[in-house]
Amino acid sequence: MQGFAGLMWLLSMALILFSGFALIDAAVRREDAYRAVGKQTKPFWLIILAIAFVVNIIFPILSFLPAIGLVASIVYMVDVRPALRGLAGGGRNRRGSSSDGPYGPYNGGR
Repeated sequence: MQGFAGLMWLLSMALILFSGFALIDAAVRREDAYRAVGKQTKPFWLIILAIAFVVNIIFPILSFLPAIGLVASIVYMVDVRPALRGLAGGGRNRRGSSSDGPYGPYNGGR
C-alpha cells in the first residue's frame, strides 16, 4: 500500500507541475496573439488554468476535479499553445533578416 501512495504522490506532483507550466506559459503570451489565432481570450485561459492549478493542489488525485483540471491543461497545451507558437514565426531557433517576407527572403526582384 505504501508503494501505491508513493505513486499517487508522484502523479499528483506531475499534475501540479504540468498545470503550473501551462499557467505560466499562458501568462507570458501576448494578449493579441489569442485573438489572432481565433482562440479564447488570455484572461479566459488564465482563469481556467489557475483554477486547474489550485484544484490540483487542494484536492487529492482520486477525486474527479483534478481530472477536469488535467483536461483543461491538455487542451491548452495541445491546441492553444501550438497555435500561439506558430503565430510567432515557427520557433525560437529561426533567424531571419529584416527583408524576409511570408514566403522567404525578399530581394526586391533581383
